[in-house]
Amino acid sequence: MNHQTRRLRYFFSGQNFSDGVRVTVSILLPAVLLGQWGYFEAGLSIATGAVCVSVTDTPGPAAHRRNGMLAALVLVGLTALLTGAAALNVWTLALEIGALSFGLTMLLVWGARAGAVGTATLLSVVLLLAHPPALADAPAHAGLLLLGGIWYAGLALVAYQVRPYRPAQQALGECIHALARFLDLKAKFYNPATALEEDYRQLVAQQVVVNEKQEAVRDLIFRTRQIVNETTSTGRRLVLTFVETVDLYERITVGYYDYSAVRESFGHTGILDDVARLIRHVATELDHLGVAIQTNHAHPGTGPVLTAEWDRLQARISALDTDAETGSNTLVLKKILVNLRDIIRRVGNIRRYFDEALSAAAPAASRAADHTQFVARQEIELRALSQNFTMKSAVFRHAVRMTVACLVAYAVAETLWHGQHNYWILMTVTIMLKPGFSLTRQRNTERIIGTLAGGALGGLVLWAVPWPEARFAVLVVFMVVAYSFQRTVYLVTVVFLTAYLLIMFRFLGLSYLGVAQERITDTLMGCAIAFSAGYLLFPSWESEQLTDYMAAALRANLAYLRQLADRLAGRPLTSNDYRLLRKNVYVSGANLAAAFQRMLTEPKSKQHRPTESHEFVVLNHILSSNIAALTGTLREAAPAVPPFPPDSRRALTSAVAALSKSLARIAPAAAAPIEELAAPEPNISVEAADDKLLLEQLTFLQKVSGDIGKVTEVLAG
Repeated sequence: MNHQTRRLRYFFSGQNFSDGVRVTVSILLPAVLLGQWGYFEAGLSIATGAVCVSVTDTPGPAAHRRNGMLAALVLVGLTALLTGAAALNVWTLALEIGALSFGLTMLLVWGARAGAVGTATLLSVVLLLAHPPALADAPAHAGLLLLGGIWYAGLALVAYQVRPYRPAQQALGECIHALARFLDLKAKFYNPATALEEDYRQLVAQQVVVNEKQEAVRDLIFRTRQIVNETTSTGRRLVLTFVETVDLYERITVGYYDYSAVRESFGHTGILDDVARLIRHVATELDHLGVAIQTNHAHPGTGPVLTAEWDRLQARISALDTDAETGSNTLVLKKILVNLRDIIRRVGNIRRYFDEALSAAAPAASRAADHTQFVARQEIELRALSQNFTMKSAVFRHAVRMTVACLVAYAVAETLWHGQHNYWILMTVTIMLKPGFSLTRQRNTERIIGTLAGGALGGLVLWAVPWPEARFAVLVVFMVVAYSFQRTVYLVTVVFLTAYLLIMFRFLGLSYLGVAQERITDTLMGCAIAFSAGYLLFPSWESEQLTDYMAAALRANLAYLRQLADRLAGRPLTSNDYRLLRKNVYVSGANLAAAFQRMLTEPKSKQHRPTESHEFVVLNHILSSNIAALTGTLREAAPAVPPFPPDSRRALTSAVAALSKSLARIAPAAAAPIEELAAPEPNISVEAADDKLLLEQLTFLQKVSGDIGKVTEVLAG
């Protein structure tokens, strides 16, 4: 199976495609059936309710999805009644739009799903502006919207009841797919022809994706009682396999070396090409396993082939020992070899997902009580809303920004532009305007390009396909594609959404050119308003928040480094405590990398020292990788306790001090006083002979921590 075939299988077996099909069915079926019976307007209202509720149906535990859809149903019904009353007068309608845009945006204080509920409700209000119902018809219209929402929610919940483990399998498969890509990028570091800076940029960007996928699986598995509490084989295998993928990610991450030196020492031997080739083959095998788990079809695996390739690589490295030039320097190659052997072994452990007998015989990895600490809790508390009524709150500033932008869009639609679908201006604003300027800018660009491309695509279909049945088939395909990519590639969604809307309006007897012109004009006006609001009204620049992410990463690495010191002193953590520290390091590092990437999309004048910031991101990644490498070595050496020589202790103390000073520079208010490292336990021999390799690794940690200190001096200056 080649790369393109795997990508197609990932797409068609993934959660996004399933959701795209469900949204398409929930929209088309009531509209088509009721249209055949002469009740097209009623069918359209039902389809509108389904579209609005589908916005809240983001991936996650079934209970959270259900609660989000129920909340959307209630708010959509109430706002439909309110809009029917407010539509009597243009001023009362403007007052409603202003109040709802502010109040519904403030729901973001309770998390992304609550924010999606607000977006869905605001979308329903905007869509009602196309044909506001009379006051007497408002209850009936609200009932149709509720019927559509119930119809969609019923489809979603029935699908979950029929296949309760399917979302977790899909999420886990996507997580492994992202991890395989991360491993594949590591192969580039052994290619002397690539630039290391660009390699690091791509690796850190993929680290963000891996973290997002891991968080999605963690949230889905550890919040679903049916998975963590039941003793079914499928539930156990999901938990065990996910834990194994996180451990594999750690093992891949710890494979850091001085790649410049490695390239210089061994580039001429050709051995690095063999190393890169083996890494790519392991990544391909891991990608096959992700597809297999997502499609729920066992993969035979190529374990023996990978082992044989590893043996050949070992033989080649051993042959270099006889070379006078490289014989004394092959230690780093042997370390790479050992790491690759462990990665191959862990990939084999993931393949055991399909061994039901093994998972049934294995002891329970954990229970819900053990896993609650790995997922963040989001309580719905009213005081959280009142606490955010301040200009210091990013959500409050965004709500004010949204209110002003929506009122301007409504005023423009009512006074300057009297198109048949001028509500598209307001809808564009509500969709385009995001809390951060970088995302607002990106969405606006994609919306404009996608609308133009979608208009051309829709026109091409209408010109080249004159048969109504064929046009309808194309419309269905375009709908599925549009809704399948709405959470991943927004540009694709806009292209196919615009195209299918033009085809749909042609079925309704409207002129293609007139609709296309209005669509493009409304989009340009809405994007201009959203962009201006994001840039001028209390803009949220990533550079202003980047230091917060840097401080979080430093705190996580400090805790991670202290656990290493405790382990060397004979005070190791429990497995769960260590995994929690490791999770915090990976999450904070990914958040930092994501914020840095967003900053690079902002205007140059708003970026704060991008070169030094990138250096900090890379050094943070190198630091956590080496701490993990040392920790892994010590964990494998347990229960024997390694010596803790005085020189090693001094290197650790210096590293901790350097990181603490860096944290004090970045976030003076949050910095804590430097704590002494734990003294060695009485049974630890501090007089033992110095372990040269251990000292070298700790000295390197000290150097990286010092480099971070130098960068923070510049950033804080």
